[in-house]
Amino acid sequence: MADPEPSSGASRDLLPDGEDKAQRHIRSFVLRQGRFTPAQQRAFAEHWSRYGVAADAPFEPAERFGRHAPLVLEIGFGNGEQLLWSATHEPETDFIGVEVHRPGVGRLMNALASNNVNNVRLYNNDVVSVLEHCIAPAALAGVRIYFPDPWPKQRQQKRRLIQTEFVRLLADRVAPNGVLHLATDWADYAEQMSTVLESSPHWRNRARPKRFIERPAWRTETHFEKRGRRLGHGVWDLLYDRC
Repeated sequence: MADPEPSSGASRDLLPDGEDKAQRHIRSFVLRQGRFTPAQQRAFAEHWSRYGVAADAPFEPAERFGRHAPLVLEIGFGNGEQLLWSATHEPETDFIGVEVHRPGVGRLMNALASNNVNNVRLYNNDVVSVLEHCIAPAALAGVRIYFPDPWPKQRQQKRRLIQTEFVRLLADRVAPNGVLHLATDWADYAEQMSTVLESSPHWRNRARPKRFIERPAWRTETHFEKRGRRLGHGVWDLLYDRC
């Protein structure tokens, strides 16, 4: 399989002379929109005003949800299966989902509307931009990152989301005693996640250093995960508390 085409800003070496390279980040995604069905397109017309948030202003939870509740961010929710499950099984919690791929956002909005779910708001944007410009320091009770793109080839791994600078940014946005939960089905990415987080002074492994956990009750086993298990893939969950 050919390597995916790089997205804009993917390589610092390609930036024009004179541009402030320190202000650019290597994106962990490439936009592969796939088929955008009419139903998914209609979701943006019919449901974006209810569920969507533009990444151009600070996020005000009480204004968006009409209440004060723990706020949890899910990064890269894909088709939204897990986020929908979380919202319906944790009604006392408010959720923000961030996903760059529009078909997945449209699919989830249709599902949220069909189930009359009101404790989810969505960004169709790059999570680094959302965290930097929209989420206030210590605003989050938790962050969930499930099965991020593993970028398996050695030369691609600089694109992996879980890097030192990113977990530092998360630490600034998560309140003390908040929780970071990650899951992956790539063993070497699980090891990298563990290494990055164990080296951070902001996060403490709830199990023990360098240890993984069993899938907790709040993470459902998605169709994607079940298919992987049938193929013999392992799954690793990591759970860290904000110090």
